[in-house]
Amino acid sequence: MTIPLRITFHKMEPSEAIEFEIRRRAEKLERFSDHIMDCRVSVEPSSQHQNKGNLYRVVVDVDVPKSKIVASRNPDKNHAHEEINVAIRDAFDSARRQLEDFERKVRGNVKRHSLPETPQLAE
Repeated sequence: MTIPLRITFHKMEPSEAIEFEIRRRAEKLERFSDHIMDCRVSVEPSSQHQNKGNLYRVVVDVDVPKSKIVASRNPDKNHAHEEINVAIRDAFDSARRQLEDFERKVRGNVKRHSLPETPQLAE
């Protein structure tokens, strides 16, 4: 990976398997943009559910010129995020979609809605 990647674990022990999956997905982001300057990923369990397994919150911050992409998923709304790899996948999928949108804007491939024509007044 050529872009700087920082992975932070909050309220949990670092895991080589989780780091490997994050690095793998971060490398894929490079396919969608040459403009990535920095990437930070934070992983933390949500401690709100005592009865069930932990839900994980994964936040992906990507710095691009004149903009910042922040992608995360609210773990409380998706119990599939009890599986850490699902939370990682969803956060990176969201980052990829935002990065694709950013690249379309950079290239000028943004769909513009036409304004209704105004009638010309006869002089």
